[in-house]
Amino acid sequence: MTQQRFPAFSRLLHWLMAVMILAMLFIGIGMMSSLADYHWLLSIHRPLGIAILALVAVRLINRLVDPPPPLPDGMPGYMRLAAHASHLLLYALMFAVPLVGWAMLSAARYPIILYGTLQLPPILPQNDMVYAALRGAHTVLALTLFAVFLVHLAAALAHGFVFRDGVFGSMASLRPGNGRREREVAAVASDPAQ
Repeated sequence: MTQQRFPAFSRLLHWLMAVMILAMLFIGIGMMSSLADYHWLLSIHRPLGIAILALVAVRLINRLVDPPPPLPDGMPGYMRLAAHASHLLLYALMFAVPLVGWAMLSAARYPIILYGTLQLPPILPQNDMVYAALRGAHTVLALTLFAVFLVHLAAALAHGFVFRDGVFGSMASLRPGNGRREREVAAVASDPAQ
């Protein structure tokens, strides 16, 4: 079976979020290592984190409405399990990191300014001990997301250049098509009983 591509909207969300998450992780590292740029970086970090949270919700809904193409028929079971587990972990972390960040800032009573005077409401009451715990959790979760991101990238490159099984091309292709409708048409067309 030829590996089919993800729908164009799914690919757009994937690559947009990949760039945003990579930028966010480097901004976070810059915030930890540069006091001179801390406030400027923080003013980017907060709204970018909320944008990632919103986009991951859109992405999850999109994935439920327009599921990804099937994995290659010849893919070993352990690789299938690793693919599904890593995607679950990525989605969990993409939700958890910004939510914990929002909760952390709420516990410290720091405003989350999205643009101009537009702010998000706090989701926790002020509590210095909760803030300290969430700050540590936010850092650990962000570093875990970065590690999983790198493993995901390495696996994608392995599929593209070592296994050559079409998995990399299913997300990397810039050509339109192969959404749910196109996959259904292809399935009917390839059905020998038809």
